[in-house]
Amino acid sequence: MNQLDATDLALLLELIADPRAQIGELSDRLGVARNTAQSRIRRLLKSGVLRDGGREVDLAVVGYDVVAFVTIEVSHRELDGVIAALRKQPQVLEVHEISGRGDVWCRLAARDVQHLQSALRTVLRIRGVIRTETSLALHEHIPYRVEPLLHGMAKRKSTPG
Repeated sequence: MNQLDATDLALLLELIADPRAQIGELSDRLGVARNTAQSRIRRLLKSGVLRDGGREVDLAVVGYDVVAFVTIEVSHRELDGVIAALRKQPQVLEVHEISGRGDVWCRLAARDVQHLQSALRTVLRIRGVIRTETSLALHEHIPYRVEPLLHGMAKRKSTPG
């Protein structure tokens, strides 16, 4: 379902900005009827655009099939500028300063390999970027999660001793 209209996109952006928003709040913010907001959410859930309780967007379903993990070597004097430039790139999903090989790790999303190549060229043009190493994600086996960690914490808290 990569045929999202302006209302769908506005609804997704509202859900990301405020995951606890109720249907009435969403309909007021978007200027649509409550039934419209509700039916749109149902359609987005049914189509798989929304997953994990209706607040996380499945990028592959909306046409961003390519996910890449990019390790970036950076001139350390330029680190803050590199991070600021990465923040402005819409395809950059997350950025971490890392230890080990490379200095910065980021996750990129792209529609196809040509779109990814364009994004990588943009990253390479950022002042302070020395080189990049890119790995493509072939399949997501375990999506980002925190539930098992929290279950472990709850188990330790409830165990006497």
